Amino acid sequence: MPLDFTAIDFETANSSAASACSVGLVKVRDGRVVDRASWFIRPPLGHDVFQEWNVRIHGIRPEEVADAAGWVDQLADLVEFAEDDHLVAHNAGFDMGVIRAACAATLVACPEYRYLCSLQVARRTYHLESYRLPVAAMAAGFEDFRHHDALADAEACAAIVVHAARRHDAATIDDLAALTGARVGRIGVPVAA
Repeated sequence: MPLDFTAIDFETANSSAASACSVGLVKVRDGRVVDRASWFIRPPLGHDVFQEWNVRIHGIRPEEVADAAGWVDQLADLVEFAEDDHLVAHNAGFDMGVIRAACAATLVACPEYRYLCSLQVARRTYHLESYRLPVAAMAAGFEDFRHHDALADAEACAAIVVHAARRHDAATIDDLAALTGARVGRIGVPVAA
């Protein structure tokens, strides 16, 4: 089984994990990026207030997502893009929390995925003063990207995992997890066929 996965990153409108306002997805096959996608998401009611702090971080304003489809309408697109891949995210607990919370807020079943945290992998691969995404990405040779742009962050995350897999001679995500001692987590319920 080759190094196949989908890197994912969310930006949120506020401190609520359910407030996803942007997603970036990067598909990797055989250790190479083969597809990218990103889009705005209109956060669910009750989670749709944009806090100034979040806007300062990612630059996304309420008017930019006003005409975007909501979580329920876009979840199918996310699942279609990611297929049955492992998901990979930097500080994956945050991004998997967004999926869980947005599904709960919109009363839809959370899709089942296995996932790996590139932050955990980076900590067990590089010797750095910081393991924040830009620093870890630089160690992997991925520089000069727009941090807090969901697609750019997903690309940086993918670069870290591909680079780490090469350094550890890991052929799959499960191999990389085993070789680095990183945990492969699970979210969701079984997806109906």
